[in-house]
Amino acid sequence: MNPLDWYVLGAYFVVMVAIGVYSHRRIGNISDFFTAGGKMPWWLAGISHHMSGYSAVMFTGYAGIAYLYGATSYVTWAFPIAIGIAIGSVLFAPRLNRIRSKLRVSSPLEFLAKRYNVPTQQALAWSGGLLKIVDVGAKWAAIATLLSTFTGLSLNQGILITGVVTAIYCTVGGLWADALTDFGQFVIQLLAGVVMLVAVLAKLGGIGAIGGMWDRLPEGHAQPLNGPFTVTFLLAFLFIKTFEYNGGMWNQAQRYMAAPSAAEAARGARLSAVLWAIWPLLLFFPMWAAPLLVQATKPDASDSYALLTTQLIPHGLLGLVIAGFFSHTMAMASSDANAIASVFTRDVIPVLSHAARAWNTRAALVAARVTTVAFIALSMAVATQVNSPVLKDIITVVIKWVAGLIGPISIPLLLGMLPLFRRSGPTAALVSWAAGLFVFWLTNYGMSGVSTAVATAAPVATSLVLFTIIGFIRPESTPEREELLQTVNTDEDSAARPLPTSA
Repeated sequence: MNPLDWYVLGAYFVVMVAIGVYSHRRIGNISDFFTAGGKMPWWLAGISHHMSGYSAVMFTGYAGIAYLYGATSYVTWAFPIAIGIAIGSVLFAPRLNRIRSKLRVSSPLEFLAKRYNVPTQQALAWSGGLLKIVDVGAKWAAIATLLSTFTGLSLNQGILITGVVTAIYCTVGGLWADALTDFGQFVIQLLAGVVMLVAVLAKLGGIGAIGGMWDRLPEGHAQPLNGPFTVTFLLAFLFIKTFEYNGGMWNQAQRYMAAPSAAEAARGARLSAVLWAIWPLLLFFPMWAAPLLVQATKPDASDSYALLTTQLIPHGLLGLVIAGFFSHTMAMASSDANAIASVFTRDVIPVLSHAARAWNTRAALVAARVTTVAFIALSMAVATQVNSPVLKDIITVVIKWVAGLIGPISIPLLLGMLPLFRRSGPTAALVSWAAGLFVFWLTNYGMSGVSTAVATAAPVATSLVLFTIIGFIRPESTPEREELLQTVNTDEDSAARPLPTSA
């Protein structure tokens, strides 16, 4: 990078902070901070949902997969996410929106205390919060790795810069700031992606390279499934991402909750699904072409995209492309920070402190902002340890930890909204959660020789089976829970009503 690139990158950071400050005027209460008061337009909710699913791991870990294995990087990652969100637009987006509009809650987990009980809510809140600290820590490490490649800054310096900027805008402006910066970042990464695509096509000889380069790439790169990425892995990933990207990790649930109505939430989800099906194709093409243009130096080829960028992009535009890298990670990290703050402010702290239950509007907003900063600080601390023997590397954290643990954490929340699972109560929720966590440990650390597909699928499959079976063996449906499900599953009587009393 030269001074011109630094000016472009600096301008990007300034714009993100300015959007956060602008959004501050929209925050009047805790509902505005966490769910935009239910006033977010469907198109903004959809774009924000799409952007908050990316991170710089796309340009490190998944760039390495594209470099080593080719088209399977799209087939086994972006495409199943698009399908999963399309499914969620029918099953989950409208119901999550009704949770906000009918039950007047600001956190997706507030629903769990009534659907099951407080112990279930607390178990999912604490385990999910710890998982997101690790997950976002991996994302900070990924963007800091890229920044180090381009600038020579250390990993810790890169983590500090990106974390502080993100903390400023998402703490000041809440979910509105997240969504508006997501939109700005979408525009930036659109420009950056087009610049990179044009540069690669020019190097390869023109637009004909889109179809003609595949014969020049290593054998198997044109195959939809290649290397360790099998049909079993694809199906497991589809199943897992359907839960993760429809609210299982909470931040995506907020986008559905923020829309004005259930129909608008579904519409935003469909937009996100379309973007996931189309946009990653443009992003992945330079990564697929990378073996013809650069020689990766790392065994996992996670440096291939950075090398490609430094060789092909002129100064000034290089700063724009790097800003595009930041846009993905900062969008995801800020949305996660807001989601975690909502869970701990609304679901955890009031259980631990009687005083918190009587907070006024100002005190609740202060607590929300303090919790947001605390989450970002903890995830930054984890980021400095992402290459430790426990976490190993970035892609391991993202694929193994998140995919393996999302099922036990998300199944009670998402399936608990569906009438089909009305018989599954607190026992089914807690047993499925605990068993899923145990199977994750067993397949990843307690046993040797377990394939990636099995280690990824086993925890979520265990949780799903137990959640279903226990519901039939030990049904715990009550009139209060039936009323709650009726509220979440219909648009009738959409006026806000108090939460029904737990049995």
